[in-house]
Formats: sequence, C-alpha cells, structure tokens
Amino acid sequence: MTNPPPNDTSRPDPPSQSFVDIETADTTWRFDRGFLASNWQCIWGRGCQGILAEPAERLAQGCCSVGAELDGVDEAMNLAALAASIPADLWQFRTAADDGGIFRTPERTSTRVVDGACIFLNRPGFEGGAGCALHLAALACNESPIDWKPSVCWQLPIKVDWADRGDGGEIATVRRWTRDDWGDDEEGMAWWCTEAPEAYSGSQPVVVSLGEELQHIVGDAVYVEIRKRLG
Repeated sequence: MTNPPPNDTSRPDPPSQSFVDIETADTTWRFDRGFLASNWQCIWGRGCQGILAEPAERLAQGCCSVGAELDGVDEAMNLAALAASIPADLWQFRTAADDGGIFRTPERTSTRVVDGACIFLNRPGFEGGAGCALHLAALACNESPIDWKPSVCWQLPIKVDWADRGDGGEIATVRRWTRDDWGDDEEGMAWWCTEAPEAYSGSQPVVVSLGEELQHIVGDAVYVEIRKRLG
C-alpha cells in the first residue's frame, strides 16, 4: 500500500475531542465523541508505519516494537499459562520463550523484546502467520483474543484515564491513545496511527468496529447507551 503524501486532502483529519457523559452509581463515563464516531481503523499490514524513529511499514511491527506493559501479577500469570499452550507452528519465537522466558525482567512487568520487537510478534513470512501469536492462538481455539492478549494490546488505541470523582466514585475518560501516552518512547516515534489521516478509512464508526473492546471495558449497559447516543 502506498501512503498518501502529507498534503493529501482526500482523507479526513483526526477528530477533535468532545465528550459524552454517562452516569452510573460508581462511575462517570466520559467518552470522546469525536474518536468513537470517527472511522478510524487499524491498518496493520496495510500502511501502518509502526512506532520506530523512522517509518518502517516493511517490518510489520505495528505498535509491538517495545513489547507489552502488563497490568499486575494476575495478568502476568495468565499470560504465562496461555503462552505455554501455544504450539510452535503458531509462534515463531516459541523456542526463544522456552529458553529464556517471555518476560523482560524477573518482576514480570512486561514482555521480552526479541530481535527488535515483542516476543509474541510473528514476523512477515512466518509460515504460521504474521502478527501476534496470542491473537492467532485465540482464533485457533475459537476464543476471543481479548481473553488472551495483555490488556494494553487489545485495548489499543482506546485509552481509559481514571480520576477520583470526589464522592466515592470515579471518572473514567475513554479516549484515543495519543503520542504523548507513550511517555519517553514518543520522542523517537516518527508516526502514530491515531494522528495519521490514512488510518481514518474504515467503513464503520469506532463505537461499532471496536464494539467488543468497548463493551468489555465499560460493561453491557453503558455500551448500549453510548451506542444510542452516537447512533
């Protein structure tokens, strides 16, 4: 796929933020209307330039170059158990995992980086399929990748910011993940998909195309309501 030049006006600009609030007893959910109503889609393998210092579509690393940060001990334990079940024909770096484990440090706070990307990322040309081995294994078992992948991976590019509401409840702001959210890594990023007009090319709004992810994050009732509000 050839990306449009920077001055191409045939594609829309990334959406500006405006919010829709949905109140529950414990949480005020604040949804970024602009992003959820946009037609953003993941373009991994179809023009994604990755998150390296130079655009690198040919590597097909997407946002997996730095590995995955894990959400606590339970997620790490679940990931280790699932990894042990993935056969070598679906996981290019199965031998590397057997030899050195899947975690970057003994604290198990993130996945290892092997040959320049996450240990779970199958590279282009791998016979079992390019992409996340966890994702491929979940599909092979007729299960949802949400139940297999680290939360940061299946939620991207959705970001949830939590804040104290002041009455014992919380405010949860659901928005698009921005370049700034990568912390120190963002300084060396040449490209990021939610800022790239070419990624706003889907056939459905995000509230639909990422419906399973949103429903998992906010629950059935709140998801139904936000679908109505953005309908």
